[in-house]
Amino acid sequence: ARDRREGKDSEEELLWEGGFSGRSMLGSWALALLVTLAAITLAVMLPDEVPYRWTGATVVIVVAWCLPLLRLAYRKLSIRYRVTSHRLFHEEGILWRTTNRVELIDVDDVTVEQSIFGRIMNVGTVRMESSDRTDPELYLVGIEDPMEVAEKIDTARRRERTRRGIHIEAV
Repeated sequence: ARDRREGKDSEEELLWEGGFSGRSMLGSWALALLVTLAAITLAVMLPDEVPYRWTGATVVIVVAWCLPLLRLAYRKLSIRYRVTSHRLFHEEGILWRTTNRVELIDVDDVTVEQSIFGRIMNVGTVRMESSDRTDPELYLVGIEDPMEVAEKIDTARRRERTRRGIHIEAV
């Protein structure tokens, strides 16, 4: 409070920066592998008289792997997250980029969501509820070590509220 009265404001510092992790797509990779094995098995089991059995299997396999690869490429190129001591930035898009800023003092709750694959690979989604009008719920999807990121956000949120003299119980 004294710093604010004297016109001093703490400098904003970068606490964490990241993007979408390919490890969060383990389920998609496992599904592509199962489709590949099924296509090969079916092509082997079909009689030799069936035309284009290997061509059909090849097309199925290529599609099974291209879809998750394209999805991964899009997410890697289009999603960026940044947490500073005052704000959270969520950037999304390749050609048309949208940047959403949420003040940390507006964040009311931070939750980590992980599937069984997510727990194995240590990836997940950090979900935040805030009083921000444009995005009352913000999801940071495909984050590596989501528990650590959520803890950094929560700690920064508490510090910012204390710095501005806002009691958490009063909010």
